[in-house]
Amino acid sequence: MKIEGKNCILEALRSDTVSVNTLLVDKGANHSIIRIAREKGVKVQFVDKAILDKETIEGKHQGFIADVSEFVYSEIEDILASSPTPFVVVLDGINDPHNLGSIIRVCECAGVDGIIIGRNRQVAVNDTVMRCSAGAVSYVKIARVTNVNNAIKQLQQAGVWVYACDMDGQEITTTNLKGAVALVIGGEGSGVSRLTRETCDGIVSLKLKGKVNSLNASVACGIAVYEVLRQRG
Repeated sequence: MKIEGKNCILEALRSDTVSVNTLLVDKGANHSIIRIAREKGVKVQFVDKAILDKETIEGKHQGFIADVSEFVYSEIEDILASSPTPFVVVLDGINDPHNLGSIIRVCECAGVDGIIIGRNRQVAVNDTVMRCSAGAVSYVKIARVTNVNNAIKQLQQAGVWVYACDMDGQEITTTNLKGAVALVIGGEGSGVSRLTRETCDGIVSLKLKGKVNSLNASVACGIAVYEVLRQRG
């Protein structure tokens, strides 16, 4: 898997969960990334910019492209063990890697203990997700499960209250989210599936005053996650 860009590669090098195999660097570049990579025992190759331009996926390599091992997922038990009152985000059908990357980034910034994603109907952690997360993927526990609803039930059995973020729910600012809690964010366009809504302990909604009745999944996740953070103080 390839990642590109200074910030993404720098965070990957600093992480204990991502293994960088080789690093392609634009000839003449002088950056701390090179020193850190060498200290980590990473093979560094200086190449012409034309080669980087050919290898790039997003066209934003900034003179650096790294080959990394496939992302290593965590288990739900690892997430639950992170805190006495775990804060979890469950994703139900997020297909856009840019949205997933943005969600991972906001979750890391807000101190979310872990993210749960499904194997079906959902994008996995790939190079685009890693780039869009700005390196945050290196610091967030992510569990990939066969059945999201079974994962929700496992959270509930562990004492976590699970709320779907969807329309027609209780306004999120009036809901007590201070304890062990999980927020379920639905996919682009489809929202949280019916069965998943029914599996959750409740539904919370964001107050919308405009004419458009929905938000981008990553934006909605950011607002909801920071409401939990606000309540927790």
